[in-house]
Amino acid sequence: MQKAKKRAAVPSFVALCFILLIACTTPEEPATQTPTPPIEEEATPIVTEIVVTAIAEVPTAVPTSVPATEPKALVVCMSQEPDSLYPHGSTTLAATAVQHAIFENNITTLSFDYQAQGLEKIPSLVDGDARIVPIEVNSGDIAVAADGNLVIVEPGIALTNSNGEVTMFDGVPIEMEQLIVDFTMKERRWSDGMPVTAHDSVYSYNLVADPNTPQSKFTINRTASYVATDNLTTRWVGVPGFYDTTYFTNFWQPLPEHIWGELSAAELLVTEASRRLPVGDGPFAIKEWIPGEQIQLVPNPFYYQEGLPHLDSLTYKFIPETNQLISQLLSGECDIGTQDALGSEHTPFLLEAESNGLLVPYFQTGTVWEHIDFGINPEPAHAVTRPDWYEDVRVRQAIAMCTNRQRMVDDILFGRSEVVHVYIPNSHPLFANGLTEWPHDLIAASALLDEAGFLDNNGDGIREAPSTETPFSPTLITTLENDMRNQLVQYFKEDLLACGIEVQLSYFLSGDLYAPGPNGPLFGRRFDLSEFAWSTGVQPPCQYFLSSQIPAAVNDWTGQNNSGFTNEAFDDACLQAIRSIPGTAAYRDGHAEAQRIFAEQLPILPLFLRLRVAAARPEVLNFGVDSTQESELYNIHQIDLRE
Repeated sequence: MQKAKKRAAVPSFVALCFILLIACTTPEEPATQTPTPPIEEEATPIVTEIVVTAIAEVPTAVPTSVPATEPKALVVCMSQEPDSLYPHGSTTLAATAVQHAIFENNITTLSFDYQAQGLEKIPSLVDGDARIVPIEVNSGDIAVAADGNLVIVEPGIALTNSNGEVTMFDGVPIEMEQLIVDFTMKERRWSDGMPVTAHDSVYSYNLVADPNTPQSKFTINRTASYVATDNLTTRWVGVPGFYDTTYFTNFWQPLPEHIWGELSAAELLVTEASRRLPVGDGPFAIKEWIPGEQIQLVPNPFYYQEGLPHLDSLTYKFIPETNQLISQLLSGECDIGTQDALGSEHTPFLLEAESNGLLVPYFQTGTVWEHIDFGINPEPAHAVTRPDWYEDVRVRQAIAMCTNRQRMVDDILFGRSEVVHVYIPNSHPLFANGLTEWPHDLIAASALLDEAGFLDNNGDGIREAPSTETPFSPTLITTLENDMRNQLVQYFKEDLLACGIEVQLSYFLSGDLYAPGPNGPLFGRRFDLSEFAWSTGVQPPCQYFLSSQIPAAVNDWTGQNNSGFTNEAFDDACLQAIRSIPGTAAYRDGHAEAQRIFAEQLPILPLFLRLRVAAARPEVLNFGVDSTQESELYNIHQIDLRE
């Protein structure tokens, strides 16, 4: 779940131009700005020029581009400063944006798909660099059982044999299947001139496997081996029965073992050489990091892509105050303003700036989508406090038609997003054709509610639950801090009142709303309606709605299916998909069927996709924002400035 950021009030275009009159009339002479005071993140001094020294020591380095008459110096302005640049130590958006400059992208995730960049290709079963082989499994071996759980094989465990049959292990060796995947790197060098090898990737894998490294161990625990088969090739072998749907991503980012090899995984989390000034294999190398102000980078003279990068210098500047960042964009002190600083609320201003030729805004639907959840099967103690409002699917369908989701998109996101009907957007390659949609239709919604027995028997304008005098007046819970969310639940309240349903709104701090069960209202399943956001991605997240994912005491309240939705046909379709290999008919058909059931049954009401918003000066070339690539600076090696 994503917590919303509070942003400063958006200035009007006229007001900001008045403040920066010189910026709006003579952009070639930027207004003077007071530097942001440094933020001391730690008491120890920061070493600032180690990479420059390393580059200067290699006289044979050949520049990858000839500088223009005027050096191409790009300034990227962000609202946040990275906490660390160590790839296994930080996953913040700010860190990712800078890491794209320092480390090569081995695989990108553009447009709900995967692309090879630092690898020769994406491995596939069709091409033979990924394959499924039979393997004999004995008692005591590690395998993935038929239910998808990682187990130590012993009698009584249900396993899937190589014929696809579920077999109870009885002590006799059983033949299962195992995935083997080969990855081939493109030849490249670290910014100190040393070659990057497959052993650097294995070194990185071992760091992730270390208990001190704060990274998920899900794939690590399901890996039988990860080794270098030559200087540029690694081989990943999964444990028997692990049909990893993203097997082609099981390549670990190479890290410079020749520099960091003497440090432990715990030390790498805190040392300057990895956190502040890492040596990388990407298009740029760090020159200096001034805490609280900026990170300056220069081209990596050993970067393997000929003619790249285009820029002569790159600076990431940290400006926490959004209005100041926009001011510096207008004045030319910033060339790019990133999505961590800008939001949909800035749309009118950015469009006005575009019409005046000052900025180019970028609006892109992302992977985060807002939704309203029905308390279909609440925790028993909460269930007795109200009628069973949502078990009848007609009620959920009626509420969908009561809700004017397009108005939310038009008014809140200025028409720049889209209504979603399932847990992936219409543009997703796996979006199923012919899904049931529920348009805004008060007449049809009222007819469904009447049919389900929710009538206004006393004429007060509010319907009552069937066979009771209890008014249909559910409470919707949501977060307090998010202004956009507060606006959309007000719209929802108005829409449902027109259908005879009186929604009460209750606000929680994010930490309280998202607290685990049994105490948290959302994942303790103690709510009538709730509004928050999930994230989708390249792999459709049907698992959020599996019966096995209902948070309850039996699973330590760890599931995500907080609505309590149960549907055997949906479970079968989703499990078929997530246990199949991408590209197979079983994978495609399983995801399509799961979407069809979801769209009909509506365990939750999908609303719309959030926007990713960024802006750049008109002279910035090759910049853009993608739906599924987390940072818009993934192609920093290709970004250029018009001369």
